[in-house]
Amino acid sequence: MPGTEGGHNPFFSPDGEWIAFFADGKLKKVALSGGGAATLADAEDPRGGAWLEDGTIVFAPRVESPLLRVPASGGAPAPMTTLDATLEQRTHRWPDGLPGGRGLLYTAHTKTGSYDDASLVVQGPGGEPRRVLLKGGYHGRYLSSGHIVYLHDEKLFAAPFDLDRLELAGPAVPVIQGVAGATTSGTAQFSASRNGLLVYAAAGTRRGVLSWLDRSGRLAPLRGQPAAYWDLRLSPEGDRVALAIEQQGRSDIWVLDLRRDTLSRLTFHPDNDFHPVWTSDGRRIAYTSWRPDVGATNLFWQRADGSGEPERLTTSANRQFRGSWHPNGRFFAFTEARPGALYDVMMLTVEGDEKSGLRPGTPEALVSTPFQEQDPEFSPDGRWLAYLSNESGAFEVYVRPFPGPGGKWQISTGSGATPRWSKARPELLYHSGGQLMVVSYSVVEGSFRASKPRPWAQLPPTTEDFDWAPSGDRVALVHPERATGGGAPTRVLVFNVFDELRRLAPRAQ
Repeated sequence: MPGTEGGHNPFFSPDGEWIAFFADGKLKKVALSGGGAATLADAEDPRGGAWLEDGTIVFAPRVESPLLRVPASGGAPAPMTTLDATLEQRTHRWPDGLPGGRGLLYTAHTKTGSYDDASLVVQGPGGEPRRVLLKGGYHGRYLSSGHIVYLHDEKLFAAPFDLDRLELAGPAVPVIQGVAGATTSGTAQFSASRNGLLVYAAAGTRRGVLSWLDRSGRLAPLRGQPAAYWDLRLSPEGDRVALAIEQQGRSDIWVLDLRRDTLSRLTFHPDNDFHPVWTSDGRRIAYTSWRPDVGATNLFWQRADGSGEPERLTTSANRQFRGSWHPNGRFFAFTEARPGALYDVMMLTVEGDEKSGLRPGTPEALVSTPFQEQDPEFSPDGRWLAYLSNESGAFEVYVRPFPGPGGKWQISTGSGATPRWSKARPELLYHSGGQLMVVSYSVVEGSFRASKPRPWAQLPPTTEDFDWAPSGDRVALVHPERATGGGAPTRVLVFNVFDELRRLAPRAQ
């Protein structure tokens, strides 16, 4: 639909005439009849929304946040829920409106991961006292059959629900096995209509394969075995790949040795590790780790050969992720969710050496404005820093000198993401609307001069994780298994599901 480029997590209005969605760090809406998309509110890292019958939209603007509400016609957002300190809640997400304006159903959790252990919470209209319906599930939805359905351990569970009392009217039972979900974020791939049609994605269809993509758009196998790969980064020499793999509801960092075609697990923490980044000498890998014992998502690093123990790079109450090492190995730029719902680019300085010991310092803000700045990436010579900012109203790629001073230059046009520098030639690559775009650049009297963006190659559908090989003539990427022509059926339709739910999960007498 025109105006929805880069959109994700869409949901319908109650009358089915509009679709709300998220794009460019905003909550937006667009009419099915056509016309442009309208921006409703900021939502820099959203976790779902619901369009209520009273004409308001409830949404989760970021990872660690209560739910907000905003008029669908436009206006200022206001709090819809409050995080319950007595329950140590850190996030409310994936809301669903109850019919007749009776309230709201949503997922709450004490951490931002492992949502098989989350809770389903119901809240009455007008902010009435909320109630934990059950623990051990996520992505709850109310169905017209009078049931609450949710996901746990790739199983769709159903429990009869009393709309008047806002409480369960019987025990929850499993009804469908093998439903796709993401316990790292709490989202699930199922939906039901008002007349009893249910659709879901079969578990396992999220799997991807690793491939090479060249400038002509041709794909070549990098590794044939599919898995739930994501967050792929090539080593400085291009002979190894660090990536996250999700298994049994948790994510770990793995290293793929391309010379020997061996895959070795690097991290073993019981929670989630992701966003791996190689140091400039290829000896270590920095990554983001959720640690419940410290109550935050901070940065760690570990030797790439698996020896030694993980070491903490940062200690902060703020969420930190996605970074880049300077070529001299002394500076690490990363993204931090600062107070006030801002994403800033931070800089960590590391002192010492391998012999005397490496000592991380205290991070300081490098790029901090009233807008969102994220995903920093150092140039191969260390003189420039590419990053994303939404100061124009959409996320675009910018370049600024490092360490400064100096101005900045907008590189992308019409949105951009995931900037990657070439080591082989003066080029900068980025992702935009399913297309890899490239700009050539030169430096004239200290000024960064970029060419007009031009297409580099078309990405396979729904592909976003990629990295540029040192040769500059191909990229490594993760793309859906079905893009190669294989894979199991990805969608399943279930007819007359309400009859089955009433049989399996009857209302208690």
